Amino acid sequence: MTVLTPRDEADLAEAVAEAAGAGTPLEIRGGGSRAGLGRPVQAEATLSTAGLSGITLYEPGALTLVVKAGTKVAEIEAALVAEGQMLPFEPMDHRALLGTEGEPTIGGVVACGVSGPRRIQAGACRDAMLGVRFVNGRGEAIKSGGRVMKNVTGYDLVKLICGSYGTLGVLSEISFKVLPKPEAEATLVREGLGAAAGVAALNLALGSPFGITGAAHLGGGAGGRTLLRIEGLTGSVGYRTGQLLGRLGTGWEAVSGAESAALWREVRDVARFAGRDGAVWRVSVKPADGPVLSENLSTAGLDHAALYDWGGGLIWLSTAETGDAGAGPIRRQTAALGGHATLVRASAATRAAVEVFEPEPATLARIAAGLRAKFDPAGILNPGRMRG
Repeated sequence: MTVLTPRDEADLAEAVAEAAGAGTPLEIRGGGSRAGLGRPVQAEATLSTAGLSGITLYEPGALTLVVKAGTKVAEIEAALVAEGQMLPFEPMDHRALLGTEGEPTIGGVVACGVSGPRRIQAGACRDAMLGVRFVNGRGEAIKSGGRVMKNVTGYDLVKLICGSYGTLGVLSEISFKVLPKPEAEATLVREGLGAAAGVAALNLALGSPFGITGAAHLGGGAGGRTLLRIEGLTGSVGYRTGQLLGRLGTGWEAVSGAESAALWREVRDVARFAGRDGAVWRVSVKPADGPVLSENLSTAGLDHAALYDWGGGLIWLSTAETGDAGAGPIRRQTAALGGHATLVRASAATRAAVEVFEPEPATLARIAAGLRAKFDPAGILNPGRMRG
């Protein structure tokens, strides 16, 4: 397959315009680490954003960062750490879960709308975005938003592009607000709680005034582990940790520093499901309904394992990849609870046969189709990625 490697936004616009004119479907590729997400793309050429790399502007005092879409996440994080700062939304690294290689790029993070455990406190990827530059399916370069938070022009378009999986445009540059990196962190750990008790403890902590920045429950029963993270100034973290331990009762222990950080990398990257056979689903429901969903699936006869993040509102499910990989019962039970489900990991054959993303209501589907027709009238950008 032909690989197109534009060096800058002008090259990118020209490449997309030529593909649109020839009717050549393109698979948009960053570092390749998220290649297994979404439905298989029906493309005749690959468009790589690897050449669009580098930090365009970084003003630590203004908490503002502007980067080209092909910039590696590791490069961005290194630059931020040097100034005692960080991306607010703690983006997941999919490589272990998906079994992919390459280096995660910031364009891939934005295109897939990736957010990690800190979302409950700092917001999602889209909430940290100030502006974007991208090339639509006509080959037109478009700018939306700005470089400071008070500039709200085009905000809806910024958030529309985030999580569109490259089907509305090819990102060339993104502006972010960044945050100071916490001076200290501590994690409270409780072993052996079941899912319902673990999530109840998470919600008790989240309802406290102690500034929880991570709330996860991994597994259940004797193998269950419940985690609560507190970050901030060293003295504040120590005080809040002690206060929270007093509210939670016995059986909890506190870990800090590198040990705490390692626990949250495991949560962020869904490490317990990495290297295991089977499909992986990502489900969102109300936090208190996470264990209810799992119980209902078991009652419906679906064998599965569940991990909970975001206080129980984000559930990672591991199922056998047989038949529809559990799509039927998962969709039914999720819909009954007012949530939505996405198939994150499965073979190409399963992802082609099963609705990967939550089916849209008819009205929303018409709006989405109208947006795609405006942004990519020839249908050349990642065709098939989000729907058949």
